[in-house]
Amino acid sequence: MNFAKITAAFTLLCAILAGGANAAAMAAAKPSTAAAVSAPGFADLVERVRPAVVNISVSGRAPARPRFSAPPNSPQEKFFRRFFGEQFPGSRAPQKTRAAGSGFIISADGFVVTNHHVIARADDITVILDDGTRLDAAVHGVDRHTDLALLHVESGRPLPFVRFGDSDAARVGDWVLAIGNPFGLGGTTTGGIISARGRELSAGPYDDFIQVDAPINRGNSGGPLFNAAGEVIGVNTAIISPNGGSVGIGFAVPASTAAGVVDDLMETGAVARGWLGVRIQELSAALAEGLGMENGGGVLVAGVVPGSPAERAGLSAGDVITRYDGAAIRRLRDLPKRVAATDRGTEVTVGVWRDGAARDITVTIAGRDDVATAAAGDLGMTLHDASTDGGGVTVAEVAADSISARHGIRAGDVIIRAGAKPAHRASDVHTAITDARKQKRKSVVLLVARGGDDNGRFIALPVS
Repeated sequence: MNFAKITAAFTLLCAILAGGANAAAMAAAKPSTAAAVSAPGFADLVERVRPAVVNISVSGRAPARPRFSAPPNSPQEKFFRRFFGEQFPGSRAPQKTRAAGSGFIISADGFVVTNHHVIARADDITVILDDGTRLDAAVHGVDRHTDLALLHVESGRPLPFVRFGDSDAARVGDWVLAIGNPFGLGGTTTGGIISARGRELSAGPYDDFIQVDAPINRGNSGGPLFNAAGEVIGVNTAIISPNGGSVGIGFAVPASTAAGVVDDLMETGAVARGWLGVRIQELSAALAEGLGMENGGGVLVAGVVPGSPAERAGLSAGDVITRYDGAAIRRLRDLPKRVAATDRGTEVTVGVWRDGAARDITVTIAGRDDVATAAAGDLGMTLHDASTDGGGVTVAEVAADSISARHGIRAGDVIIRAGAKPAHRASDVHTAITDARKQKRKSVVLLVARGGDDNGRFIALPVS
């Protein structure tokens, strides 16, 4: 046989064999359809709960800022007045602001939960449903201490809603989902696990956050944190971030806190909390030893508020509160949370360590007077039930450039009447505002007294 023909035949055989090997390799590399197994996911859950998650669009006005300032009657003031006239010291006009957040519907008749900081200082609030429907929202009540707010929308049809679950049963390592409106990108779902429980951020006296690694960003505030059963176990509220974006450390108000607050807001527009009237501090090992306590534990009473339930019951500075209504007090935050959850008028037994011995003291808990801000898109008033001898509701605080401030209401004013009825509690003012909205009125009429003026004056405060 010709050597050239032998070489050609051998080359062809190698090529055929190589092609077969490559085909076999490719066949082996290609996954079998029958053997492919899809990873478990949350698509069904998301489709079920997402219609109840809403985007929240807020518009308001930033406070006016002075262009410049100078001491009164100073040469600088005279110089500026010479050139700018009586407009000095001028101020830039308030700037319109817009913000976005998240929320979730908790009832078919249109109650929506979100964060207070999402709607604070808002003039107009729009709730955007998953299908794009835009609804005007009114503030039903807020609670600054837990950064929660309850809105209400009128839709003319039953709305999809979700329910709170048992956040106390949630464990570190459990799967969670966050759905919301990060950076205005509505309908965004992220997932992760619970990283820690009971986090304190110095945000308020009732801190007890759930920490998650599910990505949460600006705009997620007020949105729901779901467990694997589709129950809301938290309200996404805050992040820790060096760059403003998610680094996997987010925090949610647990449902065990949020559900009670929301129930109170829905019923009265305010949050009813118990009040003991003590100032407390951590009990260090050195302080415990100095007080003769072998085991430590408890919180040290640093002071007692005059006229408080604590003073009437005989508690005093230097006492160590070790138990409250049968529950051990181990950390500083334990006592405020348990007292706040106690109904006013309830008698509880407080265990204390005093003069080297343990004893029990019976205390009748009073109602805390810091009631929710009266709101119509947040009117900007903080009202206290504590009043003058003549009755009425005290205006404890007025936000700068708020609707209330622009209509002449000041801190220290006393609201005597709200609408057509006398105002004895902050909830009476809230009810008058809510009724005015329901009746499609543009304002609520308040009778406001100032500086000992028993007669007062009427103010028409816009609520629409």
